[in-house]
Amino acid sequence: MGRRTGRAALVLSEEQKGLLEKLSGSRTAPRREVERARILLCCARGMTISAIARDQGLTRRTVYKCLDKALSAGVTAGLKDRYHRPREPEITEEAKSWVVSLACTKPKDQGLAAELWTLSALAAFVRDRAARAGFPRLGRATKTTVWRILEAAPIKPHRIRYYLEKKDPDFDQKMAEVLMVYQEVNLQNDQDQRSAAGPEGLGRVITVSVDEKPGIQAIQNTAPDRPPVPLRHATVGRDYEYVRHGTLSILAALDLHTGEVIAHVEDRHRSREFVALLQHLDAHYPPEAVIRVVLDNHSAHISRETFAYLATRPGRFEYVHTPKHGSWLNLVETAFSKMARTFLRHIRVSSKAELKERILKGIAEWNEQPAVFRWSHFDLGLTKP
Repeated sequence: MGRRTGRAALVLSEEQKGLLEKLSGSRTAPRREVERARILLCCARGMTISAIARDQGLTRRTVYKCLDKALSAGVTAGLKDRYHRPREPEITEEAKSWVVSLACTKPKDQGLAAELWTLSALAAFVRDRAARAGFPRLGRATKTTVWRILEAAPIKPHRIRYYLEKKDPDFDQKMAEVLMVYQEVNLQNDQDQRSAAGPEGLGRVITVSVDEKPGIQAIQNTAPDRPPVPLRHATVGRDYEYVRHGTLSILAALDLHTGEVIAHVEDRHRSREFVALLQHLDAHYPPEAVIRVVLDNHSAHISRETFAYLATRPGRFEYVHTPKHGSWLNLVETAFSKMARTFLRHIRVSSKAELKERILKGIAEWNEQPAVFRWSHFDLGLTKP
């Protein structure tokens, strides 16, 4: 090459020259590749090794190495680093498996106070126990070393992914019963529409979906909201500080035939509040109808006080229970979701009494234009509405 003459002979095609010129001016490519592209372009122009080194602010050795690779293996090879491993890895596969096994345990199981590992804590623990475990090289392990070992697994012990354990052994059976009820309601609603019958023509079985939405906070601003101002700020301004006045619960029944919501707003949701809702349903619907109630196994729904009331109205109510951890099967949850996204969204009140009034007003507005919720995908069963 040019080690004897001081000048390197490198002939580039137009395509190679265009590629190198584009790479030499790049602001996103790796810096070493940009430097090497400039070296090769200078060499193709006939510059000496010393001139290239001075022009690019590099050493002659760096220029020689780049040109040697380009002349021996091609221009593309001259731009890249050669793969090399100066020595065999010091951390064995057994040592890596030991680190992964530690990451699969909890710090509290190893006598520490924390619940989950952090990279710093795991690296410190690995360094402390490495020699006793027979892996002395890990006595110098850093966070980066531990991260690379875990990334290859891949293991992320600092994160939590939640799941829902299936605790009801009769989940599938109960789900099928609920879906059959919804399918029957859909068929009944379609028949009523074809016959142009009103609510009085619903037949002897009226199906309602019942549940509670607890913990609705009565929050008051400490300063008034600031309305949007054109050309100044486009959103409502709200002070960060607020005052809590307590919470309320909505006990609601969604009529699956008409979409009407019958609701009580209470301080608590005990058996007596639930019985009051049942009494409201009893008074609301024709006395000859059977009220079929889709609900979960909340203690208030199956308490002694509740069953004592049901015993006074034999044949009036029929329970259909959703499975445990199957609240998404209850269509009233869809109504609660709509409430949370409409009149309950960002609500601010001065007292619990005002909150109750606002909730009842929102439900009254709902009932002016009710929406009938329908369940679809009965063939899948596990698809939410």
